[in-house]
Amino acid sequence: MAHNTDVKADASAPPVTRILAEFVAMHPSRGWSDDVDAEARRTFQNWLGCAIGAARHPTAEAALAAVAELEPPPQATVLGRSERVDIANAAFVNGVMSHTFDFDDTHLKTIIHPAGPVASAALAVAERAGSSGRELVDAVVLGIDVACRVGNAIYPEHYDRGWHITGSTGMLGAAAACARLLRLSKEQTVMALGIAASQPIGVREQFGTMTKPFHPGAAARAGLMSALLARHGYTASMRALEAPRGLMQTYSTKCAWNEIDDALGRRFEISFNTYKPFACGIVIHPSIDGCSQLAAAHRLTADDIERIDLVVHPLVLELTGKRSPRTGLEAKFSVYHACAAGILFGRAGEAEFADALVTRPDVMALRDRVHATIDPAIDEAAADVTIACRDGRRLHLRVEHALGSLERPMSNADLARKFHGLVDPILGDARASALIEACGDLGAAADVRVLTSLARA
Repeated sequence: MAHNTDVKADASAPPVTRILAEFVAMHPSRGWSDDVDAEARRTFQNWLGCAIGAARHPTAEAALAAVAELEPPPQATVLGRSERVDIANAAFVNGVMSHTFDFDDTHLKTIIHPAGPVASAALAVAERAGSSGRELVDAVVLGIDVACRVGNAIYPEHYDRGWHITGSTGMLGAAAACARLLRLSKEQTVMALGIAASQPIGVREQFGTMTKPFHPGAAARAGLMSALLARHGYTASMRALEAPRGLMQTYSTKCAWNEIDDALGRRFEISFNTYKPFACGIVIHPSIDGCSQLAAAHRLTADDIERIDLVVHPLVLELTGKRSPRTGLEAKFSVYHACAAGILFGRAGEAEFADALVTRPDVMALRDRVHATIDPAIDEAAADVTIACRDGRRLHLRVEHALGSLERPMSNADLARKFHGLVDPILGDARASALIEACGDLGAAADVRVLTSLARA
């Protein structure tokens, strides 16, 4: 029985699924600028470091234990570990690990973390096939473009409904990247995107738990399987994205169709990718930056501070308003803990979100002196920070753009330091250095298995 709905569907939407499929299948290899190609290698390196860094985290242990129940064949590498599993589960576990620390890349216009789903799926397929580094880079650039263009078209309404947009667009990017590596025709790529469109993954309720990093891992696996199904003749709607009951109109009240093909093939969304200096939700970064800058400039200790006042965008407290986090994963969504860490330690890397540190008395005491007020007029990328000192000083700093933003990007040296901090404890300094070099030369590599052999424990 049919039911009426108040939502007005757009039956005249452009053929988005086909437009994107033709782009993925037909765009020439390295059909972009040197800057875009360099950003792809930076993205891949950052993703690789985040995944390897989490190789011994309980999230990785649990995910691998579940995968082992299936007794998968050894086809592809689990980064930072000795185990090898089938390509679908390698995509899943590596995707989980890459997002476990919440330290991965961010496309700021949509808050998508695109490399998690896309690179995780692409590397698994490329490793089994013995693809060249050039083929892998091409797949990553094109897959990220698909995920982020769809994200541009439906953000923020889709996100505001509670979807974790990394998972709910990531399966499209993963499908596109795998379709490119598998050399699917444009017709097969339409099917791959269509199959993936029935598998949006992740809701924001899961933030602060192990299920948040499940989302990019599951999206990677879903996209990879979609491409394999399409390769073998599995079919889907040719309008799975744009139809009135397709993915985009079903899951968002906003569908800006022009975002799909605006400068398609000339502007690449990976150019707008950013990398986190702090291992937590991106909306907290301006506040951490402001607190740590003031503490460093005035050589403040916790004993010097009476009170810390933040003025932030409403999204900060919506996403990261946990006043009393109990675990490291919860603390990543606590602006109070993150700012206390920034002041106490001068940084907020993964070590500052360890479970034991979250409940340390001095950290908790300073956390309780952090107060946040929302102001809808302030930009999401900004924060206003005031520290009241016990000697009567009032120190103030307004951060318009945090370290790691497009306006203040992390340099290659910054990314290398971050990579070493994540990878050295797992694989050692020499192997980490070799991996950085391999990422820099990825476009010229004859076989990506040279890199995956370096990334295996």
